[in-house]
Amino acid sequence: MPAPHASTLDWIADYVTAQDRAIRSVPPAEIAAAIEVVKKAGREGRRIFVCGNGGNAANAAHFTTDLGKNASAAAPRPFKVLCIADNTAWMTAIGNDFTFDDVFVRQLTNHAEKGDLLILSSVSGNSPNLVAACQWAREQGLETLALVGGKRGKVAPLADHLLVIEEGHYGRVEDAQMNILHMICYAVCELGA
Repeated sequence: MPAPHASTLDWIADYVTAQDRAIRSVPPAEIAAAIEVVKKAGREGRRIFVCGNGGNAANAAHFTTDLGKNASAAAPRPFKVLCIADNTAWMTAIGNDFTFDDVFVRQLTNHAEKGDLLILSSVSGNSPNLVAACQWAREQGLETLALVGGKRGKVAPLADHLLVIEEGHYGRVEDAQMNILHMICYAVCELGA
């Protein structure tokens, strides 16, 4: 394997430093509060819906898997968690027949009830389908937890609980969001529900 160029090594060092700064931009007390929101929803048997777009859709699916499998195995009762960014057929039918802005709202309409929890993550906080879902959830009495990047966007003022990664780089924000989602799951696994 060829030796890396010094400029590549410098870039990596700078990236890691910036990534560390991104995750540390979220106060631990706010992460702890988010952990308690999810634990409480689980204890109360409320449904938890998770969504995002692009990399955040992948994060939503990953978090749903971890919460549904690992954290549920460690909790007194399994989490009722569903990633609403996973059903490609349903989402594309909604987008094609209605509007892509409603791909999450129309699924929530079928499944969600007052008191359930909606978790969404977005770098910009401005994705129309996430803004619509957060607004709908607020109007229907769901609790909302949003993870957003430094721009905050239109989702921020709609969310009941907000975690802001003070960074604009998409990859670093998504990585920090996944770090936090992992903390939520592993707090259940390692500290109890």
